[in-house]
Amino acid sequence: MKALDVNTLDVKALGGREAAESGDELALSPPLPGEALHARVARTLRDAITGGLLPGGTRLPGHRRLARALGVSRNTLVDALAGLEAEGYLRVQGRSGTVVCVPASFPEVAQPLDDLPLSAWATRALSGGVDDAGGEYTVDFRVGQPVPELYPEAAWTAALARQAGRLGRRTQDGRLSDPLGPLETRRALSAYLNAARGARVTPEMVMLTGGTQSALDALARVFLEPGRVAVVEDPTYPGARAALAATGAAVVPVAVDGGGLQPQHLPPQATLLYLTPGCQYPTGVTLGAARRAELILWARRGNAFILEDDYAADLHHTGRPLPVMQGLAPDRVILLGSFSKSLAPATRSGFLVAPPPVLRVLARTRPLTDRAPGTLDALALADVLDSGAYARHLRRARQLIAHRHEVLLAALAEWLPDWEVRGVASGLHVHVRLPADLSETQAVRAAARRGVALSAVAPLSASGGEPAVLLAFAHLPPDDIRRGVRLLATSLTASL
Repeated sequence: MKALDVNTLDVKALGGREAAESGDELALSPPLPGEALHARVARTLRDAITGGLLPGGTRLPGHRRLARALGVSRNTLVDALAGLEAEGYLRVQGRSGTVVCVPASFPEVAQPLDDLPLSAWATRALSGGVDDAGGEYTVDFRVGQPVPELYPEAAWTAALARQAGRLGRRTQDGRLSDPLGPLETRRALSAYLNAARGARVTPEMVMLTGGTQSALDALARVFLEPGRVAVVEDPTYPGARAALAATGAAVVPVAVDGGGLQPQHLPPQATLLYLTPGCQYPTGVTLGAARRAELILWARRGNAFILEDDYAADLHHTGRPLPVMQGLAPDRVILLGSFSKSLAPATRSGFLVAPPPVLRVLARTRPLTDRAPGTLDALALADVLDSGAYARHLRRARQLIAHRHEVLLAALAEWLPDWEVRGVASGLHVHVRLPADLSETQAVRAAARRGVALSAVAPLSASGGEPAVLLAFAHLPPDDIRRGVRLLATSLTASL
């Protein structure tokens, strides 16, 4: 056998029943992350066999020569060949050496996956999202930005450390097997929601989730199917609309005005109503007591459930938030919440509060698609709630958000006085109605030319609605907020 370069095997030199074309070489494949060397050698030889570079009947050189040709140790090669023999790609013939065996059911060469056989659910889910244009900007006012200052690093790290030391005992006595989540976390959440949000909750009504989106998905799968109706606000949170629509149910948008969703436009019959009464997304308006009562009456008469997303209550920075609707009708209102904004997105800590019959169904169906969120995070959440660390953190966070909110309002009043700010009591963004002579597209494009990013409202609405944009502010230092508004005003002056 002729001399071979290190890490390269001249296939012609192998000889055998079907020698490869002159010049063909077998190079050791590039490594994959975390891949052991013997597995890399096995993958190289396997690909050569299935790709026809080493035809059936080809006799491989002796172990030492083949190892030297591939630039690996003999032991590494022996491990690789043993695995390939077990898989049926090689056959050891005693003193005659090792021979390539092509499996009878030989796989065809992989083709590009251009035409995936998607289900109807996947097709609907993919059509229901709102794409983010991405990009780098000098000042980014787009919604969904993380706020590093809202992460209580010291308190959360201490809670994780305390609970990690106790996790072993809980595992041994079986206290972590409940599909609804650890009981002590559900107790802590019940106490917090009853005290801080005016809810009517017992631990038996709480299920821990990975966030609001996972709760919406679970409820949509349980209650919706083609032929049923779900209602959403218009405009609304696109993730909710997408989760409901993915089931094949008809999703009916109902217009929002200065007082929230308009009950007189509700369809006579529906299964679910997704609602953000405390701080309507994205307009920021609050649903008043009279309309809340109308919606509860509608739900009871039609055997519907109201999905109350209380996403911004903990970030209420002006006055006191209204109590949750769930406290008025725990039989018809399913409360959804998450700590991803008030703690940090990485915690993935959320909850769902529902009547016990609904929770029993969710507990039995959940294992098919999901598991309870990370146990350690759940126990740490109970720790920060019970210890008062979360309440102290919220007081500091609200002060920071309130200050940056005031800075934004002052900057808008100075530089863009004809932009009308709506919904100023809570949340991490403001909804701004544009002047009649300015479209959303004009505003977004003009801002982008000066390095300022805005979120348009039109993609969140089924009807288009009035021209408006969203400005997230909590993640920006005050100086950046002022500079962003000034650049925005300058860009509009230059473009008009």
